[in-house]
Amino acid sequence: MARTFIDISIPIETGVESDPPAFRPKIEYRRHTETVAELAAFFPDLQASDLPDGEAWAYEWLHVNTHNGTHMDAPWHFHSTQDAALAGGSRAAMTIDEIPLEWCLQPGVKLDFRHLEDGAIATVDDVRAELDRIGHVLQPLDIVLVNTSAGARYGKDGYVSAGCGVGREATLYMVEAGVHVVGTDAWSWDAPFVHTAKRWARDRDPSIIWEGHKAGRERGYFQMEKLHNLEALPSTGFTVSCFPVKIKDASAGWVRAVAIL
Repeated sequence: MARTFIDISIPIETGVESDPPAFRPKIEYRRHTETVAELAAFFPDLQASDLPDGEAWAYEWLHVNTHNGTHMDAPWHFHSTQDAALAGGSRAAMTIDEIPLEWCLQPGVKLDFRHLEDGAIATVDDVRAELDRIGHVLQPLDIVLVNTSAGARYGKDGYVSAGCGVGREATLYMVEAGVHVVGTDAWSWDAPFVHTAKRWARDRDPSIIWEGHKAGRERGYFQMEKLHNLEALPSTGFTVSCFPVKIKDASAGWVRAVAIL
């Protein structure tokens, strides 16, 4: 059977609003003719004229953090412990190198929340209504992808403040159904901070701060952010491949997320 692969990742790149200014990646590109001396250091008396077209190698130096580009957050990013609501009680939060590999290649479900305004908080009712619309009942190990209005804004001004977030109750609703991995095409699983800050200034309610992330304190889960091209996916009928880079004891790892139809 023929398969179609759809890239649902963004690149790590400079010059676009992929993160708040202080958190954006920086890349130094080293070109073939700039690295001759580096190669020659391994081979005494080697000259540029000895190399084909006078070229050595190309490589890049990256100043990045594990949350640049499309990445997967581990429960350790959300809190030092997880699973407080489970029978066994709190335990040390999992890091990205501890994710079971079978969680990273599973059926995908897309929830279309593009109609929710920037800064809105998706509720349990929103999730249920969308599942009813697409005719799907969440199954254990489903990977749930949330398509927000931020997806179409990537690479443009305003991306970081675009899209809706997923609230605590909605997050727990998915996790309680057996979902271990979720994702969004927005900068964050939670509502953009600029909108949450306005609610905080008005109500001074600390429970709204990072509420979707902090749900992992009660029930641990893994979460992808800055996905892309979710508009190209059907609601169901595809598999998500999302193995994170294995970084020891890390809060996140970069992911080349792919949907397979």
